[in-house]
Amino acid sequence: MLAGMSLVVLVTLPPERASELARTLVAERLAGCVNLLPGVQSVYRWDGDVAEEPETLLLIKTVGEQYPALEARIKSLHPYEVPEIVALPFDRASPEFLSWLRGSVG
Repeated sequence: MLAGMSLVVLVTLPPERASELARTLVAERLAGCVNLLPGVQSVYRWDGDVAEEPETLLLIKTVGEQYPALEARIKSLHPYEVPEIVALPFDRASPEFLSWLRGSVG
């Protein structure tokens, strides 16, 4: 279903863990690029309470064929019991970027 698609995957996690996860995903060729957006303040419901925590948002660029392995790797390294992993397909980007992305993963 995801084959042939380009994806931006959103993941939030504690700031002190963000760089390590990003570097691992790129080093293992599961992602072509990861942008780290620090300073995110997340408000969410957990165990019946409303929680608020500082987080870093990762914008992970990958391809659909790599998504299952990417998701599994994020889950294996992520400190949360239920990590936020949201994949958004995109079909419009510069041809040069799409070519670079396909060559950078896998």
